[in-house]
Amino acid sequence: MSMHNRTFFAALLAAGALVAAPADAGPSKRHGPEHGLDALAQPVVQRTDYVMDFTAREDRLSPTERSRLDAWFGSLGIGYGDRIWVEEPYGPGPARQDVARIAAEYGLLLSDGAPVTPGAVPPGTVRVIVSRSFAYVPGCPRSDNGRGPSSTSANYGCAINGNLAAMIADPSDLVLGQAGAGARDTGQAAKAIKLYRETPPSGARGLSKEASQGGSK
Repeated sequence: MSMHNRTFFAALLAAGALVAAPADAGPSKRHGPEHGLDALAQPVVQRTDYVMDFTAREDRLSPTERSRLDAWFGSLGIGYGDRIWVEEPYGPGPARQDVARIAAEYGLLLSDGAPVTPGAVPPGTVRVIVSRSFAYVPGCPRSDNGRGPSSTSANYGCAINGNLAAMIADPSDLVLGQAGAGARDTGQAAKAIKLYRETPPSGARGLSKEASQGGSK
C-alpha cells in the first residue's frame, strides 16, 4: 500500500469515528413509557403472608385447635383473593383435611405447595399460611414535570389503573393471571352462532300498529 493510500485510509477511519462518536458519546438516555402510549402509573402488587402453627395429635387437629383456626380465619376476614397453604413436617396428612374443611366454610380451597417461611415446622405441628395481596398505584396523581408536547402527561393512566387496582378481585392476577381451561367445549361456542342464525329478524312480522288517543279535555 502506497503512502498516499495509507493517508487516505486513515482519513476515512477518522471520519467514521467522528460520525459514530455522537451515538456512543456519554450514557444513552432511555425513553420512558411517557414517550409512548404506556402509562407511567402502573399497579403495584404487595403480598403479605400470615403464619400460625397449630398442634396436631395423631396427625389431626383437636377440636380446640380447629376452633382456634376458625377464630384466626375470622379475625383475618379471609375471603376471595386470599390463598391458604398448609405445611406439614412429613408431607400431607389428615390435618390438611381438617384445615380444608374450615377453609371451605369461608368459600376457599387450599393451594398446592407452600411459600417459604422462617424456621422449620416442628414435629407434631401444622403450619397454616394465609397469603393476601393488595394492589395500588403509587404516586398518583403525579406532577407533569414540564414534559414536552410530544409526551403523554405523567397522570396518564392514573385513573384507569387506579380503578383497576381497587376493583380487581384477586390482585395476584395482575402478576400471574389465571390459567385457561385445557379442554374447549365447541358445542357451547356454537350455541350463540346457532341462535343468531335461526332467530328471525325483529322486523319479519311487520310493524305493529299502536293506537294512540289524545287525553280528554
